[in-house]
Amino acid sequence: MNSQDAKRVLETALICASAPLPLRDMRVLFADEIGPDTLRVLLDELARDWEGRGVELVSLATGWRLQSRPEMREYLDRLNPEKPPRYSRAVMETLAIIAYRQPVTRGDIEDIRGVTVASQIIKQLEDRGWVEAIGYRESPGRPALLATTRQFLDDLGLASLDQLPVLEGQIGDGDPFAQALAEQGSLLDAPAADATTSPPAPEVVIPPNESAVDAAPMEPHA
Repeated sequence: MNSQDAKRVLETALICASAPLPLRDMRVLFADEIGPDTLRVLLDELARDWEGRGVELVSLATGWRLQSRPEMREYLDRLNPEKPPRYSRAVMETLAIIAYRQPVTRGDIEDIRGVTVASQIIKQLEDRGWVEAIGYRESPGRPALLATTRQFLDDLGLASLDQLPVLEGQIGDGDPFAQALAEQGSLLDAPAADATTSPPAPEVVIPPNESAVDAAPMEPHA
């Protein structure tokens, strides 16, 4: 198979895929007759082929995906006028602290935010597939160590944590954490079933005063 035919196969698979396509699955397409280095070259060529169009080929944490460019969102939103999910200041700050300071315990998050973190906030992030426990700290009570998932990176449109937005402000202030994530283009919404479509960003609600469910003053740790 020549490179042009191989690119056609890859392009077709990427368009039809409902999730990012990893290199191992791409090799299956060619019965392992094409190695990973050659696949990366073909993917780079495909990415260049899509330049200047409304769709782009991007590398994410779990694989490669064809998706709409951010500037197309204004038009695509007209096909799906439903409002995206809303996330409170408490949820965004908790998620951002985990992303930038991982692995962290619930107590670490409370120390940074200065308020008690409600259990339903952690559960919401876990249910969404953005946060998971990766171990336990060897300290009294063995609290769970929380970290972000590869799904979190995919939904943010990133290949690795190194690509997170640069923070502005002091570490430990919740607002710069949340603001840095809020400014990322396709903020944290699950990929659409159509692999060529990027989903709209959910609305981030950051009120002037803390009004989240976990806004009660934090009790000192024992």
